[in-house]
Amino acid sequence: VYEPGTGVTVAVIDTGLWWEADTVLAKTPIARIDVTGQDLADDPHGHGTHVASIIASDRFAANYIFEGIAPKANILAVRAFRADGGGTYLDVIDAIQRVVAVKDAYNVRVMNLSFSAPPQSHYWDDPLNQAVMAAWDAGIVVVVSAGNSGPTPMSIGVPGNVPYVITVGAMSDNFSTVDATDDLLTSFSSVGPTYEGFIKPEVVAPGGHIVSSMPFDSLIGTTHPDSMVDSDRHFAMSGTSQAAAVVSGIAALMLSEDSSLSPDDVKCRLMSTARPAVNDDGTLAYSVFQQGAGLVNALDAVQSGATRCANQGLDLRKDLAGRRHYGGPANQDKFGNYYIMDDNGDPLDADGYMWSQGYVWSRGYVWSQAYLWSESYLWSRAYLWSESYLWSRSIPWIDSVVFPNGLAEPMGVNHWVNHE
Repeated sequence: VYEPGTGVTVAVIDTGLWWEADTVLAKTPIARIDVTGQDLADDPHGHGTHVASIIASDRFAANYIFEGIAPKANILAVRAFRADGGGTYLDVIDAIQRVVAVKDAYNVRVMNLSFSAPPQSHYWDDPLNQAVMAAWDAGIVVVVSAGNSGPTPMSIGVPGNVPYVITVGAMSDNFSTVDATDDLLTSFSSVGPTYEGFIKPEVVAPGGHIVSSMPFDSLIGTTHPDSMVDSDRHFAMSGTSQAAAVVSGIAALMLSEDSSLSPDDVKCRLMSTARPAVNDDGTLAYSVFQQGAGLVNALDAVQSGATRCANQGLDLRKDLAGRRHYGGPANQDKFGNYYIMDDNGDPLDADGYMWSQGYVWSRGYVWSQAYLWSESYLWSRAYLWSESYLWSRSIPWIDSVVFPNGLAEPMGVNHWVNHE
């Protein structure tokens, strides 16, 4: 009997998990960790329960299909945010380090981070990002939400701006589950590139009006009662948090099928099997800065044999040691257009690789299975860091930035957005 997700633990660093986990997940978490000092066995906010249920709920829906993406995966519930959804850098870093410390004991292979904060430095100087990079180096697949600050370019938050991890944007079925031709990218999904020129998000996943479990007395549940779907604690919520949870579940399926996969392998296979949104004439409906490689495909990702197509040109350990830092292939011309550079630094002449910041949200597109990416994922490469990016003169920090508040800088789960 196929039991999807068996043997894999997903660490969910969030607002906690409702004390009735055996009801909403049809299982108890493999363990709980609390760094807030408030209530280890509960989730008064609700965000963490919703995310964890998307990943690994073992309950049956009305159509006798499992509610979770990887229903047999274990959940390590890590509470790093208060009842109001807020937290600090210090708490989140503490939570990440605790997960790494117990990864072997609980076989933690995936870490879901559905939260964000505005960048305050280059990715390599940010202490939270350093903790995330260390988790990736320890063999944990880190899946991060892009953030709900779209559609403005360069709106990817921390830690989604870490080049190594899998950053996820959100698409929607446009309230039509049967007709795939009207699917679209959500307008709230944060958009790349990062300030270091990396293409983000890597992929997109369903993140519009996702139905999952929610404590009926939680802050979110009581603030948005119209989104409660039924009396059985089912709640609809939109955001890149939900999209990241979908991808974390898919990563658990991949690792359950093949436990030898490295984090880079998982990222490679997710990207290489994704399906981009295309117009009727086959051209990209959204640029790579908006949709990355496209919509994830769980079946193809699990069955893929692709390798060495992610994080090319990066050396994580040298990056962590401060010996080398990297920039991506994105740049901006004097007219404000974002583009991908070829090996000579010139714009690539390819569909979807030049973006003028235009937005089209009013119609749907098909997610193509047959799109031939030119230049073979050139945007996934990295280069030794250079200050030659044209926008570097207007970054919202100075190179000598320090974190002056003892890592008490605020961090929060992604803010509420209206359903799309």
